[in-house]
Amino acid sequence: MDKLAEIMAAKRHDLKDRIRPVHERELERLGQLQTQGGSFLEALARKDRLSVIAEIKRRSPSAGQIAAAELDAVEQARTYINAEADCLSVLTDTDYFGGSLQDLWDVVEFLECHNRKTPCLRKDFMVHPVQVVEAAEAGARCILIIVRALEDDEIKALRDAAGIAGLDILYEIHEERELEKALRFDPKIVGVNNRDLKRFKTDVGVSEMLIPLIPDGIVKVSESGIFEVEDAERARACGADAILVGEALMKAEDPEELLEAFHNA
Repeated sequence: MDKLAEIMAAKRHDLKDRIRPVHERELERLGQLQTQGGSFLEALARKDRLSVIAEIKRRSPSAGQIAAAELDAVEQARTYINAEADCLSVLTDTDYFGGSLQDLWDVVEFLECHNRKTPCLRKDFMVHPVQVVEAAEAGARCILIIVRALEDDEIKALRDAAGIAGLDILYEIHEERELEKALRFDPKIVGVNNRDLKRFKTDVGVSEMLIPLIPDGIVKVSESGIFEVEDAERARACGADAILVGEALMKAEDPEELLEAFHNA
């Protein structure tokens, strides 16, 4: 079993006791309550510079422990917004990434208290619309859909739920056939994961191969493997509108300086 399949099997098992019917009226109510931040899509669509989604991540299966288990997600968010990150990505998976849904609640509350409009992505392994409800309740403005990990009917259910709740979707791909699958769902944002989630090998060349194939009018994101300014420059050169960076910023001695350098790539 590859690593992604292992993680998805664990996620489905963990969700068993939380699965319930999710009704349109509930999603509509959550959509009406979406007040924190602006549109995730619009935050990435600016053309004057490379946008940065700054990720709060304590550990990962590929990198191991990245930051202390007791890392304060709010303090990391403060660092990122001081450096003018366009969006935040908050890992909410506990078993493999050391995050929690509480991290997302705390970060959004911090942003609201300081009147900051930086929109947040709930970064997790989405399977069922009940996770969309959780994301919207916590104040996320976007969810992740890993195209490889889901059947078409699961993607449709997540897409429809997110749309009613007023959330954007980042469709994540790693191969051309996954792009073809994603395009069937009329995506507004497509992220190319430079990390192969089967073997966890990372190559920015994946973005250089796939991003030019993504149709115009779709916001293009290069994810994973962005450690140096040169990596960001390669992503920008092949057509990326944004990069998603976690490990490099989490480990940087001066994350604000690095984030500014990424913006200027």
